[in-house]
Amino acid sequence: MRYAAGLPDEGGAVRAPAIPNSVLGVIVFIMAEMMFFLGLISAFMISKANAIEWPPIDQPRLPIGATAFNSLVLLASGVTMYLAGRAFSREGFGDKSRSLFLLTVGLGTFFVLFQGFEWIRILGQGLTVQSGNYGAFFYLIIGAHAAHAVGAIIAQIRLFLKFRKGTLRLESFRAGQTFWYFVVGVWPVLYYLVYLD
Repeated sequence: MRYAAGLPDEGGAVRAPAIPNSVLGVIVFIMAEMMFFLGLISAFMISKANAIEWPPIDQPRLPIGATAFNSLVLLASGVTMYLAGRAFSREGFGDKSRSLFLLTVGLGTFFVLFQGFEWIRILGQGLTVQSGNYGAFFYLIIGAHAAHAVGAIIAQIRLFLKFRKGTLRLESFRAGQTFWYFVVGVWPVLYYLVYLD
């Protein structure tokens, strides 16, 4: 048990904590964010259950197919992030880890820009925050996810700059990786509930 706490063992050797502090901090933050999203989803589900018709007949439909494609892009970024982490822990600041890390940032950026393009198209069709609960919840829930994705991309860019300088620590990378997994992992739930259900 002393090993997990980073305390010396009987021989005097100090072992690293089982979960680095930076990763633990991100996990605590993610748990708080999960409560935030659960609150939004609960309010959305109650509003939807009380609606006479959902989606309202006079409102534009959400782009299910285009967003399904974009969802695959985001899920692919989760895979490339995993592979980047494996490469980084094996080879350090090598070409493979750098390429995979850049690909992850690129896929995440594509996801956000594609969603922004879809929002502009939907706004042009008349779905706004003032369109009632349908529009308000769409922009609130999907917008909250977009804000988290943008924050995660900014964090990944910052980590990549450290990576290029050769100063990125594995613990910091793992913290950024953990947050990216949250952004990727919560999206299928939101996509299903808001776009499909």
